[in-house]
Amino acid sequence: MHPPLVRRHDTQGLLQALRLALVCLLLLLAQRVPAQGVELASLHASRAEGALNLEFSARVSLPRTVEEALQRGVPLYFVADAELFRKRWYWRDERVARVTRSWRVAYQPLTGNWRVGLGGLNQTFATLGEALTSASRSASWKLADLSQLDLDKSYYIEFSYKLDTSQLPGPMQFGLNGLTGQGDWAVGVSRVFKVELGTSP
Repeated sequence: MHPPLVRRHDTQGLLQALRLALVCLLLLLAQRVPAQGVELASLHASRAEGALNLEFSARVSLPRTVEEALQRGVPLYFVADAELFRKRWYWRDERVARVTRSWRVAYQPLTGNWRVGLGGLNQTFATLGEALTSASRSASWKLADLSQLDLDKSYYIEFSYKLDTSQLPGPMQFGLNGLTGQGDWAVGVSRVFKVELGTSP
């Protein structure tokens, strides 16, 4: 009988499991650290004029790699996405509404200015900081009509704001190996928060 052999195999299996868990943890941390280029300054929903509106503002700090790409003429797209869900105990939570906004930030080398586009509206700024401030906030953003909602039910919002690497030029996307948001390009933030509907606006 060789009991130590059994213990050795058990120990090896445990060590392999611990190594795998450690690798997974390090990978998660590696993905989370770069994504701290965005800090939410404010985020809340409110009722006004028969609608549930969303308001947010963020502070964006671009890694040097991303900023250099901007200065070389590569336009960047920042996307805010908000989904409103109704909680249900008997089935998956129901998505009631979803809204998305996209800002285009580009450098104009001839004038040395920065341009921000939102839909059909374009604005020009003297500095990158001013451009990023404009491209990282929204007020009175309609999420849903109150007529769609039941004030006696529970709702929550899943919100995200990020640099959309899927809109980078093709060669740059290829350079990211098809895994958008890796490394310095993982600029973004996400939050989930409860919506209070039972009180008057």
